[in-house]
Amino acid sequence: MEILIKNQQERIKIDVDLMEEKTRKVLDDLGCKESELSILLVDDKEIQRLNKQYRGIDSSTDVLSFSMGEGKGSEINRWLLGDIIISLETASKQASERGHDIIDEVLMLIVHGILHLLGYHHEDSDEYAKKMKDHEQKILRDIL
Repeated sequence: MEILIKNQQERIKIDVDLMEEKTRKVLDDLGCKESELSILLVDDKEIQRLNKQYRGIDSSTDVLSFSMGEGKGSEINRWLLGDIIISLETASKQASERGHDIIDEVLMLIVHGILHLLGYHHEDSDEYAKKMKDHEQKILRDIL
C-alpha cells in the first residue's frame, strides 16, 4: 500500500504521520491493501481554483476526490485509487464548529474522499447518501 501525502500549505499544522497511519488503517479495513492513494493538503484559495477548474463551481470546499477508477485508462491499474485534495483552512473551521480537533476532521474528509474513489456517491439519491454516511460512520468508529 502506498500513500503519498503532500502538505502544500503552511498556515495550519497537522500531524502527517498520524494521517498516514490512520489512512492506512482505513484502506486496510476496506480491503485495499495493495492500493495507491495521494492526498494533497491545500488552502481555501487553491481548492477554490481546483473546484472551479474541474467542477465549474467557483467556491472553496472541504474535499475533492479524483478517481483513477473511472473513465478512459481506468483498467490500467485497478489499485490506483486516485487523489484526494483537502483544504486545511476549511477543515480547521469545520473542526471548530463541530467541537473536535483538526486531525479528526481531516480523517473524516479522507474517509469521505476514499468512499467517493471507491464509487460511493451521495449526490445520486437520499438512499445512496444514507448508505454512504452509514459506511463513513462505521469506518470512523474503527479509527478514531
